[in-house]
Amino acid sequence: MGRGKLRIYLGAAPGVGKTYAMLSEAHRRVERGTDCVVAFVATHDRPRTEVLLHGLEQIRRREITYRDAEFTEMDVDAVLERRPAVALVDELAHTNVPGSRNAKRWQDVEELLAAGVDVISTVNIQHLESLGDVVETITGVRQRETIPDEVVRRADQIELVDMAPQALRRRMAHGNIYQPDKVDAALSNYFRPGNLTALRELALLWLADRVDEYLQQYRGEHNIRSTWQARERIVVGLTGGPEGRTLIRRAARIAAKGSGSEILAVYIARSDGLTSASPKELAVQRTLVEDLGGTFHHVIGDDVPSALLEFARGVNATQIVLGSSRRRAWQYLFGPGVGASVARDSGPDLDVHIVTHDEAGKGRGLPGARGARLGRSRIIAGWLVGVVAPVLLSLLLTSLENGPGLANDVLLFLFLTVISALLGGLLPALASAGVGSLLLNYYFTPPTHTLDIAEPKNLVAIVIFFAVAVAVASVVDLAARRTHQAARLRAESEILSFLAGSVLRGETALDALLERVRETFAMESVALLERRSDVDPWTCTAGVGPAPAVRPDDADVDMPVGDHMAMALSGRVLPAEDRRVLAAFATQAAVVVDRQRLVGEAEQARELAEGNRIRTALLAAVSHDLRTPLAGIKAAVTSLRSDDVAWSDEDEAELLAGIEEGADRLDHLVGNLLDMSRLQTGTVTPLIRETGLDEVIPLALVGVPVESVELDIPESLPLVAVDRGLLERAVANIVENAVKYSPADTPVKVAASTLGERVELRVTDRGTGVPDEAKERIFEPFQRYGDAPRGAGVGLGLAVARGFVESMGGTLTAEDTPGGGMTMVLTLTAVPAHKVTGAGLPAEVTS
Repeated sequence: MGRGKLRIYLGAAPGVGKTYAMLSEAHRRVERGTDCVVAFVATHDRPRTEVLLHGLEQIRRREITYRDAEFTEMDVDAVLERRPAVALVDELAHTNVPGSRNAKRWQDVEELLAAGVDVISTVNIQHLESLGDVVETITGVRQRETIPDEVVRRADQIELVDMAPQALRRRMAHGNIYQPDKVDAALSNYFRPGNLTALRELALLWLADRVDEYLQQYRGEHNIRSTWQARERIVVGLTGGPEGRTLIRRAARIAAKGSGSEILAVYIARSDGLTSASPKELAVQRTLVEDLGGTFHHVIGDDVPSALLEFARGVNATQIVLGSSRRRAWQYLFGPGVGASVARDSGPDLDVHIVTHDEAGKGRGLPGARGARLGRSRIIAGWLVGVVAPVLLSLLLTSLENGPGLANDVLLFLFLTVISALLGGLLPALASAGVGSLLLNYYFTPPTHTLDIAEPKNLVAIVIFFAVAVAVASVVDLAARRTHQAARLRAESEILSFLAGSVLRGETALDALLERVRETFAMESVALLERRSDVDPWTCTAGVGPAPAVRPDDADVDMPVGDHMAMALSGRVLPAEDRRVLAAFATQAAVVVDRQRLVGEAEQARELAEGNRIRTALLAAVSHDLRTPLAGIKAAVTSLRSDDVAWSDEDEAELLAGIEEGADRLDHLVGNLLDMSRLQTGTVTPLIRETGLDEVIPLALVGVPVESVELDIPESLPLVAVDRGLLERAVANIVENAVKYSPADTPVKVAASTLGERVELRVTDRGTGVPDEAKERIFEPFQRYGDAPRGAGVGLGLAVARGFVESMGGTLTAEDTPGGGMTMVLTLTAVPAHKVTGAGLPAEVTS
């Protein structure tokens, strides 16, 4: 049996209609006679969705008990036993309850697919693992349930369920998504128009990329080389010349005429590294194309027209923009040029635009040859061996009575020519071949001491010697240059690999990067300069080494990065071949600067958002939680002052008690607000002293009914280093919170114990508890877990308690209570035994 097919309905947010579309598809398949069952569907009490379940077979769910609560999950075994043709499985990113067959629902679906069952499922864009950080930045909510992108990408069909943000908000307001009591909070938080628009764009872009992958895969499988004009992709061919900016802007205007067009600028360099491109101009053009929303690509290719067409067809381009040739008329003798060749070979699927510019027909320089950088000493040695050594060899051979013969003389001179080529390159070797030919003719070819040659065979020998010497010298010189280029490219690849690794590791140490530049290029100093505009002065963003340059003009090497940033190096002038690697360093330095600024701006934005959230929550608290007790006090006072009603003593006492209770609530709320304000502004300065918990805990429980707390403070506890006032306030808030959520007939247990050099105070309640994902959130300001009733506080108690405890060097965390409930664990620093004073006094324990 083959593997089943997976179909996914992808949505941008809850409520867009994924489950509705899935159930509608199931009804269509059932009407066609397909064996289709509901393995798991979450209707979330939405009436229209529940109606669609009628008429569909539903597989029983598996019941799981976890933390004294009953949960239901999809029963994989029951589905496999039923073995339908199609199974509906909702919420693919769902995390199963502990004790389930698999940790994630998508793993359950993988089992069904492996068994040959087709699956139809749903998922929201915010649950994709790769988009978690992006979604959190947009919505402020971290998605705890995620699914690997690859699981969704492997689906046989992905269908987008789309809805405009305004329409989705109307559905929310009409109560079609959430219960009425949750609509206002949802509309003002997660379902804001900006959030929904951003999530919708994420879903559209992600699916567009997936469609593009399908298209590229299909073209590759069917060996389709022609362009399919699904959307306009415009390739701009750059030479590094000044006309590049004109071409890029022209391509941008072409792209602006059609929605969704894409610009790809490509520079093709020869594999031997020979190029006449200006690195500075290429950097400017790269910045320009990126500013216009395009991408820059660097391609290696010896045949420029073929490489350009290969790149264009590889990216499924529809148009190519090239500049008019800068060749002069006589230079066309060497070939038709890049533009003509590309236009000739492009075929009917690629439109080629030849754009005129100011540099057309003005000529272009020929690339200069790069020989091996052998050094002055080696070149001098090569000339000595090539010119002086043959003269010395001639004197030596003529001094011998019986020489080795003309054939051996030729080999000896050829040996010197090869040594000269190895040491000094091509020119000393050619000089050696010429000098050797003359010496062989004058001293060793009859008649000697003349330049005449009597026998033709000797003439042939000398000519062959010269030809072999030139050929060997050329081959040796070429091998030396290739060896040098290979070593250089290896060094460049290592450097570029280092830069790529630093990017992947997210390294942001700008000084370390500049120091690496200084060491790599043996410079005295390196500076990264920046200015706001073309008329503003340069400022040094960062620099290493003594006296870094303050202007690009003052440096020995100037590497521009965009229009308003440059890397300035002082110490020596770099050869042209080093500028390519330097450009990579400069680009990475600019990226580091941008990343540091973005991090700073993100932190400022986070602080502003946090401040705005606190202000909003404070206004909400003042508008309700503070006004409610004020309204009660006002009503009670008005009643007492009324002359129309004769209140009995019991009624007056009840009204006065209500006034006192309201005043106490106001005092507690205002106290927490003031404490939170002190913590936010950093004005809490604890006065640390050695204190016994038995002296502080009873004072913290004054406002709590005696029967609601069970105290267990051992007499053997060591003293703790705390601020008594802050600890009392923190414990009071913790206990008050525990009593509020604990059942009325179950007291809250407050127990202390020693753990190494720490003392733990545990406040245990038997309430409903808090899920793991919410345990940290309950310590944030203005946070109340679940559906806590209004008037139960502004959600500052635990935030103030943690702030006070941490200011004293302690910790406050939440744990699950075995059997149900939650335990607050307050850990404090114990005072060492040798510091305890008054050890002989009896311990005093109050319960």
